[in-house]
Amino acid sequence: MKKIGFIINPIAGMGGKVGLKGTDGPEIIKKAYALGARPEAAGKAALALQALKGIRDQLKLVTCPGEMGEDVARKCGFEPLLLDNISEPTTAADTEKAVNSMAELKVDLILFAGGDGTARNIYNILGAGDCPPVIGIPAGVKIHSAVYATSPRNAGELARLFLEEGSLPTRRAEVMDIDEEAFREGRLSARLYGYLLVPCAGELMQHLKIGGVSTEESVLEAIAEHVVEKMEQDVVYIIGPGSTTGPIMKKLGLENTLLGVDLVLNGKLLAADTGEKQILDLIAGKRVKIVVTVIGGQGYIFGRGNQQISAAVISLVGKENIIVVATREKILSLEYGRLLVDTGDDQVNKMLSGYIRVVTGYKEELIYPLSS
Repeated sequence: MKKIGFIINPIAGMGGKVGLKGTDGPEIIKKAYALGARPEAAGKAALALQALKGIRDQLKLVTCPGEMGEDVARKCGFEPLLLDNISEPTTAADTEKAVNSMAELKVDLILFAGGDGTARNIYNILGAGDCPPVIGIPAGVKIHSAVYATSPRNAGELARLFLEEGSLPTRRAEVMDIDEEAFREGRLSARLYGYLLVPCAGELMQHLKIGGVSTEESVLEAIAEHVVEKMEQDVVYIIGPGSTTGPIMKKLGLENTLLGVDLVLNGKLLAADTGEKQILDLIAGKRVKIVVTVIGGQGYIFGRGNQQISAAVISLVGKENIIVVATREKILSLEYGRLLVDTGDDQVNKMLSGYIRVVTGYKEELIYPLSS
């Protein structure tokens, strides 16, 4: 009988669609709710557990009461062993207490849903000495760390392979986190906190987020020149976050939100630092295009740091109206040789899959594979 620890950070990812770029701290959580955000981590955790239903009889699931794991576990048909001393509402300290208890129970694996803050909480307990492997179910806004699977379903599949076969190799993967207050002010300040043990299984695990291989101003300016020259009248352009899209706004003579989503219409700023609801309201009945860049090292164009451009927004706009921009070096340095999406909606992921054009310079494009 294998023992698996299962933890959900219930508030992970809530700030994404409403443009808060995270949910660290009670005041930000309150603001997220006030803006209409709703918890999403439980749904993503359930997708992961579905992959384990076939070996449910071979597992003892150890989890926390209520929304930190029990509710989802029971819905998926598990009869979990419950830990105690969990507060309501739950806090980061509860995650750390749960991980400590799981380590004492000598679980074979910890499967957790959250973001970089959650990974950091787990590292605080498991970072030194022998520890069980972990697999992160991507549910946060900022997911720079390399301890996460490429999607919630792949997290479950990797857990199944590891627990069922018992022979997968493991490696030390980076735990990264950023200063959210600096992040909201448009400054990216990230650092390496340490390493956690993760199972290895090809393309099921995502890579560490890294900066672009090439950030030469001339290359970025050439990309911006191409995009601006092609912009059409009476079309709303949703400009995603990133240092590659920033020069597009600069070329237009507009202030941009480096780590947020801006809307442009006829060369003017329609709205700055928008959330999902505002985007949907402003694009209703209009022709729309989305401009996004690629996360270096990982290859994501949706689902990592730009959740404001949600599945609902993407579905309304359509794949044919998505403009991907990235330096050629960044694209060619992707280890798996493909771009990735993790919108949280299977139909939208399927709609996006196939091939997509990537603007890499002035009148220069690559056609690149895209999958979930």
